[in-house]
Amino acid sequence: MRLLLDTHIALWSLFDDPRLTRAARDLILDPANEVCVSAVTLWEIAIKHGLGRIGPNAMPISAAEAQALFVASGYVLLPITPDQAVLVGTLPPLHADPFDRLLIAQGMTEGLRLVTHDAVMASYDERIIRV
Repeated sequence: MRLLLDTHIALWSLFDDPRLTRAARDLILDPANEVCVSAVTLWEIAIKHGLGRIGPNAMPISAAEAQALFVASGYVLLPITPDQAVLVGTLPPLHADPFDRLLIAQGMTEGLRLVTHDAVMASYDERIIRV
């Protein structure tokens, strides 16, 4: 199965964060699965890390550090295509976050199973895995 990790799942997996569920961990560690991270995730990390927020939702590392760790973890890094950007405009307005909407569109166009902890994101498509 080809998985696309939502930003928080991708970060939690890097640091073995206790918020990463057993189900998510099992999917990521299954050698039969290809684990992908989007350029959208790096973009989100870059923007939010640059804001310098603190607290549980802060971005703990820069986009450059995240990219290096994703590559070292064996994750496949995916670019964004114009078709994916266009598809965002056709999605129902269930979720306002532009990063999440683009991840949903990318999962749909690439036949990826998006892995998220976000119930609203999971409501977009039955192929989205909520963990």
